[in-house]
Amino acid sequence: MSPDLPGAPARTGRTDRPRREVVSFVRRGTRLSHSRQAAWDRSRERWVLDLPRGERDTLPDVDGPLDPRAVFGRTADLVVEVGSGLGENIAAAAAAHPERDHLAFEVYLPGLAQTLERLEREGAGGNVRLLPFDALHALGTLLPPASVHEMWVFFPDPWHKAKHRKRRLVAPPFLDVVAPLLAPGGVLRTATDWAHYALTMREALDADPRFENLHPDGSGPTGTATDPIPEELPLQGWAPRFDGRVVTSFERKAGDAGRLVWELAHRRTERTSTS
Repeated sequence: MSPDLPGAPARTGRTDRPRREVVSFVRRGTRLSHSRQAAWDRSRERWVLDLPRGERDTLPDVDGPLDPRAVFGRTADLVVEVGSGLGENIAAAAAAHPERDHLAFEVYLPGLAQTLERLEREGAGGNVRLLPFDALHALGTLLPPASVHEMWVFFPDPWHKAKHRKRRLVAPPFLDVVAPLLAPGGVLRTATDWAHYALTMREALDADPRFENLHPDGSGPTGTATDPIPEELPLQGWAPRFDGRVVTSFERKAGDAGRLVWELAHRRTERTSTS
């Protein structure tokens, strides 16, 4: 644990147990392979912001947000990826754009360790940090208002069963967290390989006046999908493939399974509420 990292707020010292909340992820095992453990031991202090934790270890126990200028030692556009998985996107982005700063939220320890391996291979510098926390419940605590230039949510857990769909991340509660964090004109980019989740995303974003669709006339993906496409899924309003998103191993598996990729890009407007 490193509570004295640059830009880290103080621990709150609260002892009350956190209220049980719906989470949008599965807490997987934490065993590491030899190579991942070695990468974790070598590089976690360099790239992982291991802040004080609360009763639930996926939540930070801090008093006030991070200061990105102190964390990165400069002022630059900030890109935040929620659910960075094995780190393919964030590692490539940090290497390709040294002029930007990058934060990645990921609760899966093997994924964080794999990301460290990728950052080592890419020769990444000081413009990337990893946060091992539940983004839905930690973003609003850890980031200052209007501090994010772009936020990425690529291929979140689709939660197929109807009884579990309340766990889907890209929904109104998440937008309530994200909207204040995006600078005016900041962009939220989302993508999913499940058509029903694409509908969930569109319904939430289309109903929220704080977000403007950057591609209102954009067509959806072409091809025949192996998963059912809801009749009410809009034909237009889809973004073209974001050229800053690499083809990950997860996306290749989705393609091999015959699923299409539905992508969205929305700009933060000046409006501050949905009322």
